[in-house]
Amino acid sequence: MFKFIKKADWLLNGSLVIIASAGLLVLASSSPDLFIKQLIFFLAGMVFVLVAPAFDLRHLINYRWLILSILVFSILLLLSVHFVGVEVNGSQSWIDLGIFRLQPSEFSKVALILVLAAFFSQRHIGIKRPAVILGSFAYFAVPAALILLEPDLGSALILFGIWFGFLLVAGLPAKYIVAGIMLFAVMGLVAWNFSLKDYQRNRIMAVFNPEADPLGVNWNIIQSKNAIGSAGVFGKGFKQGAIVQLGFLPAAQTDFAFASFVEEWGFLGGAVVIGAFMVLIWRIAVAGFLARGNFNKFICLGTMIFLGLQFAVNMGSVIGFTPVIGVAFPLLSAGGSNMMASMFLIGIVQNIAARKNA
Repeated sequence: MFKFIKKADWLLNGSLVIIASAGLLVLASSSPDLFIKQLIFFLAGMVFVLVAPAFDLRHLINYRWLILSILVFSILLLLSVHFVGVEVNGSQSWIDLGIFRLQPSEFSKVALILVLAAFFSQRHIGIKRPAVILGSFAYFAVPAALILLEPDLGSALILFGIWFGFLLVAGLPAKYIVAGIMLFAVMGLVAWNFSLKDYQRNRIMAVFNPEADPLGVNWNIIQSKNAIGSAGVFGKGFKQGAIVQLGFLPAAQTDFAFASFVEEWGFLGGAVVIGAFMVLIWRIAVAGFLARGNFNKFICLGTMIFLGLQFAVNMGSVIGFTPVIGVAFPLLSAGGSNMMASMFLIGIVQNIAARKNA
């Protein structure tokens, strides 16, 4: 048992601790109540990451019913949101459990990764067959549709990225990729005209016109840029970030947690966080490359996509390159559901890394 824990990737562990600690510093500075909650989630997740290598999960692939049950359970949670969920910022995406709020969309991402890993581990050779593509699409489409109804465009796009990433790595032919891009371009035009709400359109347009409506749709991004731009090399110091402390930056603990951190800890602190995230992705990639069996390789792939996409979209939002759609910076942004989903997947990766030669 302990020999596998010793074989865990401690560079990976160190990088996730650095990122999570930066997020905790943001909360300690601006929201002590959230700090306590996030600390509890982090410690619980860290316990799982540390002990996960002790358990032999290699036979999980043989229990298809268990993997499908996880997906079905996540879908049931998504359904329950529409009946008992609480609305926050216009989106009914949370279930209030009293001591904390559960966001089922985060766990649907984990479930999709597990299901697609099992699916493509045996069917990647037949990726040219439409039945295989459509079969994998069905696993993505059901939870994505329920999430879009909340509405939560950000989570739905992350689900799409996970599914499409699996297709690419499984060897989807170029002609299918081109056809898919054309199809989704058409669907995007339809959604723009008939499905997207006004505020969603405004957020997308704000990317192309960053100076428009500075007191409205572009307020968050302008304040985020101000927080980063005024930080300097070493930052303004703990609890000294005026833009965050005075409440000029909305969602300072969630969507714009990175900007909040940089304002107080400077470009140097931001570089450390980004560097730690790059190390995290690199070690997951190494674990996948050395893993035995397609299922394990696809689990690592899915984890990389899950974390990498969220990082890219969140950072794009912080500096105004992508619309603000409520996607968290993994391990840094406040949010227990995202923290636990990320730590669960990292724990599975640690299990794979520790047992690569077993």
